[in-house]
This record gives sequence, structure tokens and C-alpha cells, in this order.
Amino acid sequence: MTRATTSKSQQAYEILRARIVEGRYEPGMRLVLAQLGAELGVSVVPVREAIRRLEAEGLVTFERNVGARVAEIDEREYLETVQTLSIVEGAAVMYAAEVPDAIDLEQARELNDLLRDSLADLEPVQFTRLNEAFHRALSDPCPNSHLRDLVDRGWHRLARLRRSTFAYVPTRAAASVAEHDRILELIGTGADPRAIELAVREHRLATPQAFLHRPGHEAPADLR
Repeated sequence: MTRATTSKSQQAYEILRARIVEGRYEPGMRLVLAQLGAELGVSVVPVREAIRRLEAEGLVTFERNVGARVAEIDEREYLETVQTLSIVEGAAVMYAAEVPDAIDLEQARELNDLLRDSLADLEPVQFTRLNEAFHRALSDPCPNSHLRDLVDRGWHRLARLRRSTFAYVPTRAAASVAEHDRILELIGTGADPRAIELAVREHRLATPQAFLHRPGHEAPADLR
């Protein structure tokens, strides 16, 4: 592959990945190489390479006689990822809260205020980015490097699942901001670290439950 083709492949990959992550390409949507190439102004060769990379990331599936499609949401993987993240993040925030002034509460409050301000005209992808920044502001000061690494892996796993849950359950956004307020209050008043851990875990688990039980959707029986 020439350098020019590699560059075009990278460009195609970045554009297609962004469209999937932002929800512009819906789950199950067919990805026709020739059509995408025409849209991006490149041949099918760099598009094919980009699709292969996206398939390796789990963002695209390939079926014989059908071709490439945007991967469907794996609800079990999503739930299990958040369940695991709730445990390690809850512990990370608990340990961070035990270290005096380790958590920058002013920064966390500012981030939550930005989340609150965005509720009037909710943009799910941007809300999700701010939400991650808020959560990381609480967990990153954790003195346990192994826990920090596990939390980071959880976030990367969620990113691979790619979709903003708030696009499916926008009403969950306001509840999430209110729960952030409660967590900040617990940290700011020096509450029992175990109460902080529990609040973080319950907050984490509330979002996938809202997603699985959203109106018009029937979750698999074993996930209800």
C-alpha cells in the first residue's frame, strides 16, 4: 500500500468512526464501499481498509452476501461493562476521597454545572463527553494506580460500545446531574467513604437500567 493510500485510509477510518460513534450511522446500517468512497472522494481501497479496522474494533460487522454493517448494540456487554466499572470506579473515588484535598471539588462542580446548563438543549454525544470528564475528575486522584488503570480500561471499553446512552434515554441526563450533586455533597462534607463508594456505584448502575427499560424496548429476559 502506498503512502497516499495509507493516508486516505486513515482519513476514511477517522471519518467513518466518528459517524458511528456520534450515532449518525445507526446500528444495522449497511456500509456500501462504493457509496462511501464516492461520499469521501476516495476509491474503495482505502474505504475497505478503514472498514477492516472498524470491524477489528467491534464497530462494524461483516456478513457473507450482505456486506458490512454498523454493529448492533450488545446489551449484555454494555451492562457487564458498566457493572464492572461501577465497582472499580466506586472504589477509586472512595480512596481518592480519603486523601485530603485530592479531589478538586471546584473543578468537578464546574463540570457538573456545564452538564446542567446543557440539559435545556441536550446534545447526547457532548453530554457524554462532559459526563466522562466529571467522573474522571473524581476517580483520577485515586492513589491506587491499579484501580486507576481498571477505571481507564472500563471507559475505553464503553467507548468501543460507542453510543451515548443519553440519546436513547434523554430524561436520564437530568437525573444523572442530580446524582452528581449528591456525590459531591457527600465528598464535600467528609461523609463515610463507604457511603461515597455506594453512591457512585448506584449512580453508575442507574443508567444501564434506564437504557434497558426504556419505553418501547423489551430487554432480554435474563437482563431485566
